[in-house]
Amino acid sequence: MWSNFFVQQDEDGRIGVAGAGQGGGLVGMKGGRGQRRTHKMSDSLEGKIKLAFFVSIIGVTLTVLGMGTEFWVELAQPKNFSGNQTCQMAHYGLWKGCIRTLWVADIDPERTSCGPAELPGESNCTYFKFFTSGENAVIFKKTTNKSLNLAAAVLALMSLTMMVMGSICIAMSLSKGVPFFLKPASFCFILSGVLVLLSILIFHQSVLALLSSDHSVPLHHELSWSVACVGSAGAILIFGGLLFVILSLPFSPWQKCLPHKNSAT
Repeated sequence: MWSNFFVQQDEDGRIGVAGAGQGGGLVGMKGGRGQRRTHKMSDSLEGKIKLAFFVSIIGVTLTVLGMGTEFWVELAQPKNFSGNQTCQMAHYGLWKGCIRTLWVADIDPERTSCGPAELPGESNCTYFKFFTSGENAVIFKKTTNKSLNLAAAVLALMSLTMMVMGSICIAMSLSKGVPFFLKPASFCFILSGVLVLLSILIFHQSVLALLSSDHSVPLHHELSWSVACVGSAGAILIFGGLLFVILSLPFSPWQKCLPHKNSAT
């Protein structure tokens, strides 16, 4: 029973245990390590990941473009409200607001309100003080709700953070050649898209709160092109995240469905 092991005492008095099976154990350990293979992704899977990442990058680009502008909403007075040759309108976003003075003669005769903002005129733009002194902004005697505006801006920043984290996960997956990082990347991109859409909803509520704060000046409001840009970005990010979920599955959903179709035919 103990024929494979013996105790040997060296000259210094130290006791060592050796065995004939030790070499076999080392060989077995080396063999076990050799069997641990990292599952490298195929060229086909890598191409699909790059395509899905390109879709997500489109969403990221649209989000950054929309969040950096001040054309989320346009507030327009009636074009004959002042009774002179000019009228005023305002447009703002998450960080900055602008008051524009336009010529009534440049406005479409069929349009009753001042605008649109693309017409030539004088513009006065200022950054909101929600993030510095905490003051509300006053636009045409109407006061903003800084809590809603801050919530919309914070959600937008959180969505950008999740986009960066998702992009890092995809970059690591492509550089290491392993699909392990696809699942956290899909979570980051889906969550970023949801946060973007929530930011739009809360921003719209802040606009409604602004309009209801005072009724002395009639205003016509409409969401501008930046909201359409950011909303499309949110949908694209969610779609890109779902693509990463499909690619992270251990099996192909198409191969699961196509055999059933072939057998049915």
